[in-house]
Amino acid sequence: MLTSRLFYLFLFTVCLSLLGFGLYLEHVKGLEPCPLCAFQRMAYIAISIIALISAIHNPKNVFRIIYNILLIIVALIGAGIAGRQTWLQHLPPELVPECGPGLDYMLEVFPLGEALKMILSGSGECAEVQWRFIGFSIAEWSLVCFSMIVIATVIATFILKPERRLFNF
Repeated sequence: MLTSRLFYLFLFTVCLSLLGFGLYLEHVKGLEPCPLCAFQRMAYIAISIIALISAIHNPKNVFRIIYNILLIIVALIGAGIAGRQTWLQHLPPELVPECGPGLDYMLEVFPLGEALKMILSGSGECAEVQWRFIGFSIAEWSLVCFSMIVIATVIATFILKPERRLFNF
């Protein structure tokens, strides 16, 4: 029987697998992540942390809903970032923004708010497609994954029940 704890563990495992694959593409295949890719990784990290805490806590009622809302919010933010990158990748070459400074430089030199605005607006390097699988770019796959996380979490909120607890906290 599928329980909410198993769902959270599954979600944690999926996010770790996606992060591991991203690190494989970066360190083995030599694909350098753009700033939007880095923020998508941060969203996967946040989802995996929330899912792990949820699995350990095995919440009932209110806390389960709070965890699920947090998961949905972070996944929607990740989907928005992946959607922005997908949009940039589908722009005609003459409309692609110019490449900007690197992520580390922006975060060091500019105030945080301005750096985030520059990062989330994307640049030419974010529009570059370095890898495809079955015709989809990494950003498109990421958009699919974030969307599936949102859908699965919404379904899990209404269908799955928490396991019986060994302790009452």
